[in-house]
Amino acid sequence: MRKGLLFATAAMSAALLTTATACSSSGTGSDSAGGKKPKIGVILPDSKSSVRWETADRPYLAAAFKAAGMDYDIQNAEGDKQAFQTIADQMITNGVNVLVIVNLDSGTGKAVLDKAKAQGVATIDYDRLTLGGSAQYYVSFDNTQVGKLQGQGLAKCLGDMGAKNPVVAELNGSPTDNNATLFANGYNGVLDPMYASGQYTKGPNQSVPDWDNAQAQTIFEQMYTSRPDIAGVLAANDGLANAAIAVLRKNHRNGQVPITGQDATVQGLQSILAGDQCMTVYKAVKKEADAAAALAVDLAHGKKGQSNSTVHDPTGNRDVPSALLTPQAVFKDNIQDVVTDGYVTKAQLCTGDYEALCTKAGIK
Repeated sequence: MRKGLLFATAAMSAALLTTATACSSSGTGSDSAGGKKPKIGVILPDSKSSVRWETADRPYLAAAFKAAGMDYDIQNAEGDKQAFQTIADQMITNGVNVLVIVNLDSGTGKAVLDKAKAQGVATIDYDRLTLGGSAQYYVSFDNTQVGKLQGQGLAKCLGDMGAKNPVVAELNGSPTDNNATLFANGYNGVLDPMYASGQYTKGPNQSVPDWDNAQAQTIFEQMYTSRPDIAGVLAANDGLANAAIAVLRKNHRNGQVPITGQDATVQGLQSILAGDQCMTVYKAVKKEADAAAALAVDLAHGKKGQSNSTVHDPTGNRDVPSALLTPQAVFKDNIQDVVTDGYVTKAQLCTGDYEALCTKAGIK
């Protein structure tokens, strides 16, 4: 998988972030030259696995579509596979000519994509590749690289602590999410040689269904009961990291066990400031949303989409034209990068007890 950065058009990049929290949103643009109004539909997966879908992806996508003068409909399936398919049917019936989806699993995603294709609707997999699906394009980050950064980050944090042969637990993402597989490929590529050499000891290793944070806490509680000597945790995102932190806090070990994360959420960044989490991975969602929007707008107007890479779908045995962006590792000393980028604000991050921690970390 090749890394790359797709630069969105100037109009897309200038789009302003607007807050939106409802389960659906829409906008109206001008008619196309042919008299038929192009329309883009977007289906987001949920608001439980990660807050980013509602706090970042929705408003960024909406802003980009508005800047392009597009008619659009953004809805959230809220983790319901039947609702996901119903939303897709309604969007197709209501005349979208481009459908952008973040699948809940590849089976559901494939059914939706295949139906759209049969109706002549252009399709884009956003953030998650639908295995065996028929999406014409895929827009995401280099997810193997995300996992690699997590593995390297955990190794750095363990090294900084002077850990000797630490027991490392792995709290993986959903087994039905291909991204979780790619993340694991990345971090296991870093950790497996260390397990093999005896530098680290491989501890409990389990996936979390649907990225559910409540289940993650139960799973990690069981992990910790079986191995109370856990000295490092590879958690696949910030929500899972927070679940592990809650268990460690109950056992008075938070801050003593390095934990990774992903998504650079406010909660994750605050945990890093507090010393309970060692790092996260920042994915500039605005760039991802702008890239997807630019691609969708081109397809809506009958133009060929732009891609900078391909990603192999092993189930469908095809190479999917892709726009892949580059992730960034975030530790306490570069949290400012996320604030400077506008992904989170100082006001969101530096509240209450975190105000002093922000000052100490030089957050401006």
